[in-house]
Amino acid sequence: MRRERRPLSVVVDDHAPLDGYELARTDDGDVVVGPDGGSLLFANGGGGSGPGPAFDLVLIDLLDDPFRLGALRARGLVNRATRVVAVGVDHRVRSEAEFERRLGYWGATQVPDGAVLETSERVGHDFARPHRTIVLGGTRSGKSEEAEMRLAGEADVLYVATGDVHGDEEWTNRIAAHRDRRPAHWRTRETRDLEDVLAGETGAVLIDGLGTWLAGVFDDLAAWEDPGRIRGACDGLVAAWRGTRARVVMVSDEVGLGVIPDHASGRIFRDALGELNRRLADESEEAALVVAGRVTPLP
Repeated sequence: MRRERRPLSVVVDDHAPLDGYELARTDDGDVVVGPDGGSLLFANGGGGSGPGPAFDLVLIDLLDDPFRLGALRARGLVNRATRVVAVGVDHRVRSEAEFERRLGYWGATQVPDGAVLETSERVGHDFARPHRTIVLGGTRSGKSEEAEMRLAGEADVLYVATGDVHGDEEWTNRIAAHRDRRPAHWRTRETRDLEDVLAGETGAVLIDGLGTWLAGVFDDLAAWEDPGRIRGACDGLVAAWRGTRARVVMVSDEVGLGVIPDHASGRIFRDALGELNRRLADESEEAALVVAGRVTPLP
């Protein structure tokens, strides 16, 4: 999308100047409160820290930092009645269709140039969207970023890291990069007990990822010589995935598209993960494949 960013202008209730309106500059941005109590936030500030009453309308540059919307929700400044409108739309997203796809996950909308925006036109945040999603992709494909993007607008996200934090320097750096990318208001739990997570959580959950979970199960059960030992753990995970009440996004590796490994353990792992990916996808409302940062929905 080759669109240049242009100056943003907003006319409130056809009033100029805004006689009878309260104007304020806060850490979150510019605030306008009308005579009837209706409130607007132009979220162009650095971000505040404390809770506050919800705004009726929020204008926000979601391409700059979509996680800011989640932080506003976490503080109560955006609720289900708030209309969230994306501004500053430009070449930072590759197409209108891609931007609309992201807005659907974030519970936001955009307004065509010159259109009139009514605060009574509620969009809200749809918590009834598909609640089990598996995001597949190869190494460095962008699958983790895609999963994080889908939950960027959520007020409360539990990030479940299944990888062993004790590894070589390269592995430690990978974990640090993932940690640094996550917003401060997300919670983190490092565990392979995914059945417990899926049974106990009812909000937004991101699990990254299934491949490291499965490798850990092979290690824990000493199953590299007897892969049948993992069957119970995989069955338990599928059952928990089927019964969860959380809005959960699972990241997993798609490992079956390359050369067949020349060692037995590699073939065993590839086959086991491929089967588990398929079983979880069968129980998911949504599945997607990420290749070179591009996303293909899997119907």
